[in-house]
Amino acid sequence: MNIAETYTGHVEPGGDAARRTLDGLTITKLSVGPMDNNTYLLVCRAENEALLIDAANDPDRISDLVGHGPDRPALRTVVTTHQHHDHWQALGAVAGANGANTAAHPLDAGPLPIPPDFLVEHGDTLRFGEVTLEVIHLRGHTPGSIALLYRDPAGPPHLFTGDSLFPGGVGKTGSPEDFTSLIDDVSERIFGVLPDETWVYPGHGDDTALSAERPKLAEWRERGW
Repeated sequence: MNIAETYTGHVEPGGDAARRTLDGLTITKLSVGPMDNNTYLLVCRAENEALLIDAANDPDRISDLVGHGPDRPALRTVVTTHQHHDHWQALGAVAGANGANTAAHPLDAGPLPIPPDFLVEHGDTLRFGEVTLEVIHLRGHTPGSIALLYRDPAGPPHLFTGDSLFPGGVGKTGSPEDFTSLIDDVSERIFGVLPDETWVYPGHGDDTALSAERPKLAEWRERGW
């Protein structure tokens, strides 16, 4: 698999992966499946241990992303951000091939093809190597949708939002009550506590930053989607 070392936040469906290198962590983004799902491989540079966010589809391509040689990272955990089927089509295959644990929020665990090894709640942490991610529960797109936050000691935070936050709005919801729940959680648990320079990695499509989206929050709430 070709991996571009110049990271822009854009990857093409079926195309090359793109890698961002931080002091303690690499983040590699790949688009998989017919719905342009993003999967993210995070690797601790100190320990060469990895965590995968959303084994959405194309298990062979995800396997190529992890690598096949003796220097490939040890994939410790596969996290599913929410229960929708397009985010876990390769979960069993990827976890099984790598002997990895799986994790999800309890409210979204039921529809997954394999029971999670770990259930995570708001405020919990996930660790691989020397890297720690914080779990943020964002209620509305699904009952158990989660985001994962990496607080880079050497730079801005990095936030993986699943389908709860995209460029231009929050994720799709099924009722006005669900929309209010999601916009409230995104406003309070993300925009209310994280700085503008926070980089956002969504479940589909291009990345964004909180600075680009913050001015639109009132508009999103007013339009109701």
